[in-house]
Amino acid sequence: MVLFGATGDLARRKLLPGLFHLAKAGLLPSRCRIVGSAPARFALSDEDFRKHASEAVAEFGRAKPEGRAWQEFEGALHFGAADPEDPGPLLSAVREAERAVGGSPRRLFHLAVPPTAFGSVVEMLGATGLAGNARLIVEKPFGTDLPSARALNGTIHAVFDESRVFRIDHFLGKESVDNILALRFANGLFEPVWNRDHISHVQIDVPESIGIEGRAHFFEGTGTFRDMIVTHLFQLLGFVAMEPPTSLTAKSLRDEKEKVFETVKPLEPAHVIRGQYEGYRAEPGVDPRSDTETFAALRVELDNWRWAGVPFYLRSGKSLGQGRHVVTLGFREPALRMFPVDARRGRDVRGNRLVVDFADPGRIAARFLVKDPGPAMHLSTAQMTFDYAESFTTMHSLEGYERLLLDAMLGDQSLFTRSDGIESLWEAATPLLDDPPPVEPYAPGSWGPGAIHRLIALHDWYLPDGR
Repeated sequence: MVLFGATGDLARRKLLPGLFHLAKAGLLPSRCRIVGSAPARFALSDEDFRKHASEAVAEFGRAKPEGRAWQEFEGALHFGAADPEDPGPLLSAVREAERAVGGSPRRLFHLAVPPTAFGSVVEMLGATGLAGNARLIVEKPFGTDLPSARALNGTIHAVFDESRVFRIDHFLGKESVDNILALRFANGLFEPVWNRDHISHVQIDVPESIGIEGRAHFFEGTGTFRDMIVTHLFQLLGFVAMEPPTSLTAKSLRDEKEKVFETVKPLEPAHVIRGQYEGYRAEPGVDPRSDTETFAALRVELDNWRWAGVPFYLRSGKSLGQGRHVVTLGFREPALRMFPVDARRGRDVRGNRLVVDFADPGRIAARFLVKDPGPAMHLSTAQMTFDYAESFTTMHSLEGYERLLLDAMLGDQSLFTRSDGIESLWEAATPLLDDPPPVEPYAPGSWGPGAIHRLIALHDWYLPDGR
């Protein structure tokens, strides 16, 4: 396995600790070799790379870098610098690693580098012959609009066919994504009502309490819509809205998810709220007149039989009230209202909701109405909750990146985005990108601009009042 960008933040926080956890759990091949790579100006010796990995695992890993497990993992680490014009050190490191493995090992390349470097790295892999018998993991963002996504896919496909490309989104490695499939398709309680006849609206909420954390250069050129909505929230929408697959194979799952993306109606700027937290323009590296959104909320509609007329509300942003990962399904009210409404509680007392919380390890809550004790017929809201942490041991669970790295090694593309799917999403986003509404200010620690309540109109946001 070759990690391009091995000295960067993603490798330090997620990839190196995740790979060590896989090794400690016995899920890496016994003769696996991991080669870190970076441009020559960031070159490390094998010894320095191992020290770098030890520090990363100590700071961010779930297990300390010690004992026999660490010694074996550390011994599998090597480093080979690579510039497009001088890939020699990397080629030498790969050849040495393959001799140590023996046989005909498969290669896995992980592009943990800025998107501007994707093309040059892929072309280098093709020109040097390293792409043979190899798979490729590509980090987000997968383009910034339809032309750039098509160009990036063209560059990748010139060297790697789609069956060997793994566009990674760590959100999709969470246990709760698989649990959406189990909840929907394994339970006769839910599957028959998972449609427009019973569901009034769907919310997908991924607020973040953190700011841009010194990533002004990246964020100014991306913004929340490109960074989060297309890459993360739309991917969750695909799993929530898909038709039943014929099987749980990667092809069937991805076919159904891509069909959802094909039905996304063009995004109307009037149905989008763009926000910017107060103080963002004073962040180091940010243009004092920046129009980059740090918050995005939008209404999405699908043009298909199952979901016609059901709005999907997507919301994400920086410096918000909480950090959460939540999907909420709001159910329609019964046709006949025989129970009196308590004016003090308003419309909210009638709401039935099913809430999937993606916070590791996750939980599912069903919200319904019950009678208050006493002689009068007054209703109160009750909730039944399934909590992974309380129901199962999570000692051996895998974090999102760990699960997806393992799947890429196994060649399972079920939880990875396909090229036609990402292009469909960028095509639907084109009207918004061509004519974005102006950003509206919001206070850090709030839930975004006040206009978000107008966007959702007949319904209420589950957050911040939800539990």
